[in-house]
Amino acid sequence: MKLANQVAIITGAGRNIGEEAAKLFAGEGAAIAVVDMDRGRAAKVAGAIESAGGRAKPYVCDVSQEDQILDTVKAVAADWGRLDILVNNVAISDNKHILEITKAEWDRVLAVCLTAPMLFSKYAAKEMIAGGRGGKIVNVSSTSGHYGRTRAIAYTSAKAGVINLSRSLAIQLAAHNIRVNCVVPNKIGSPVGKDEFNPDRKVVNLRNRPGEPIDLARAMLFLVSDDSDFIAGAELFVDGGCAVMMPGDG
Repeated sequence: MKLANQVAIITGAGRNIGEEAAKLFAGEGAAIAVVDMDRGRAAKVAGAIESAGGRAKPYVCDVSQEDQILDTVKAVAADWGRLDILVNNVAISDNKHILEITKAEWDRVLAVCLTAPMLFSKYAAKEMIAGGRGGKIVNVSSTSGHYGRTRAIAYTSAKAGVINLSRSLAIQLAAHNIRVNCVVPNKIGSPVGKDEFNPDRKVVNLRNRPGEPIDLARAMLFLVSDDSDFIAGAELFVDGGCAVMMPGDG
């Protein structure tokens, strides 16, 4: 097992990509802190993992609140006795034009998509350092962090910030044997913040299919396992190759 006896926090783990990563990591031996704002979703995923023979526990957290982030990290470390892995997966989108978005909407998206990964990384890193074993952090950005969009402004800005946040975290935490990397998906699973997956959702990529949550979960597993021990501060595109395509080509 690639993650035997390790403890992982996965945010937004009550559905979609986070749920798939939680189940995959658990299958590789990790104990999973299933973090979600929805208690029912978190409990359902944790229960499914335990029913399959794994170890998991639900944790309810509004990631826009620093005190709840700190309490969650401390609770996980206390419950499991260690912390080895953090996946900052949770996200929301504004889907707004600059002429429509309010400051409150802007602030909420940045709080969830950019400030929360910073705070979770800060407090998780402190626990990892205290444990003396190092650790691994994976942040989830998006191809929207590299390109502008017609119907989102806060989300694109936040996801761009996640990329450089990951680089800076990788540099600053390297001395503590904490590896930090970033994954860059495109239209994987359900749209951000939604439960429903539409198999007919239009995608343009080199694989000619929509991305599925397991596609990103496997990339995350690689980045938190010893298979990627010599990789730090990297962006791993899990986008079916869409980012290498020139618009209008062909």
